[in-house]
Amino acid sequence: MKLTSFDLIVITAFFLLMLVIGVYSYFRNKNADDYFVAGGNLPWWLSGISHHVSGYSGAVFVAYAAIAYTHGFTIYVWWAFTIGLTILVSAKIFPVRWVRLRKKFHIQSPLEFLARRYNILTQQIMAWSGVLLKLFDIGAKWASIAILLNVFTGISLPIGILISGGISLLYITFGGLWAVVMTDFAQFIIQLLGGLVMFFAVLYNLDGPESIFTMWEKLPSENSQPFNDPYGVGFALAFLFINFLSYNGGQWNLATRYISSPSESQATKAARLSGLLYLIWPLILFFPMWAAPILLPNLAVPSQSYGQLTLLLLPSGLVGLVIASLFANTMSMTSSDINTISAVITRDILPNISKKFSLDKISLLTARVTTFIFTLLTIIVALQYEYFGGILGLIITWFGALVGPIAVPMLFGVIPAFKSCGPVAAISSIFAGLLTFIITKNIEISSLALQVSLPLIVSTLVYIFIGLAQIRTVPDKVKAMLQEISKE
Repeated sequence: MKLTSFDLIVITAFFLLMLVIGVYSYFRNKNADDYFVAGGNLPWWLSGISHHVSGYSGAVFVAYAAIAYTHGFTIYVWWAFTIGLTILVSAKIFPVRWVRLRKKFHIQSPLEFLARRYNILTQQIMAWSGVLLKLFDIGAKWASIAILLNVFTGISLPIGILISGGISLLYITFGGLWAVVMTDFAQFIIQLLGGLVMFFAVLYNLDGPESIFTMWEKLPSENSQPFNDPYGVGFALAFLFINFLSYNGGQWNLATRYISSPSESQATKAARLSGLLYLIWPLILFFPMWAAPILLPNLAVPSQSYGQLTLLLLPSGLVGLVIASLFANTMSMTSSDINTISAVITRDILPNISKKFSLDKISLLTARVTTFIFTLLTIIVALQYEYFGGILGLIITWFGALVGPIAVPMLFGVIPAFKSCGPVAAISSIFAGLLTFIITKNIEISSLALQVSLPLIVSTLVYIFIGLAQIRTVPDKVKAMLQEISKE
């Protein structure tokens, strides 16, 4: 089955909507503060939806669809459930601190406070490391949506990468954070429609609503279990900790949603909305992927299961809607990431390279040029995705393993209990985690849980041990900062 003219009209309309929002947002940006943190005026419901949809991409419909096809329900347990749980548990902790950092210390980038909390060197190491991490992470997202395009249209992967990356590049560069969050909302509505269409289409082609419970009898018994090797309890616990760090600010774009909130209470409400969506929506979203082995038995390439299912079940027009929703997932996350990375480069890296880029001289032009160049680099990485272990390798192995060394000093650094952890602890934590990652990539480790979590574990232990063992006087400015952002 090929796409019809009606499908192409739906997809084209989606892209035009994204560009229109980008152009509209262009006129809302008066300065860099508007471009990077929406002037601190992001309402909680918009922030919560943006936080949610920015947390996953079209990779869910490729790499995670493959896991859902081969291993079943476990994908919800170790991915969506752990994310929702960690966000809800910490809703009154990290979101509140991010807002206070903006209000008290006027940050626009999640890394700006690190120069005060540790020192410039620590901030720069984390900035450069994080930018490198996101090059790979975003590259994987472009590659994943290109695979879906290939399934639906036959377009080659390089061309698909250039299309998905190029369209996003335009509206992100134009509109900044306002464009990102407004397109996030539009994309969320499209995701809901596309996801529900697929959900009901699968129910119709099985045994109706009761198949939600009975279809598992037609699948391997392990597919209905919460843990299915190699995604066992240890792996789920590893991702629980990884997601705790990632979704509370370790993924910098998600920290930006809280930083941009007007008040502590609105940031908390945004977190709770995002957390609830993670607990509920993936149950509907993953259902077609869990049912795919029944409708598409013995599929040679499981990563194509969602795309093949769409072509099999849906009529003209609705296929276009689902494809638009897949683009929406990817563009939500990547545009959010790129806007935040642009803020880090513009406010944390460039001022330390040249005084021409001092914070009081940063212009919208600088922000837009930075955004454009970084997006271009992610597209180049995407074109080489097979070299880095494929999409699943980029998402789970590279991202899961590297997020710890980047996030541990940042998130633990805003907790008063770790006030004795200074620059030595932070830098040692980063390099110990990165070194562990290199080692795990070059030796055979049979446990996937240990392979993914070992860099994170080492980073955490090194940070805590050195902080407790080191004899140092905590600087007054660090005490004052922690007191300001932690008081009830």
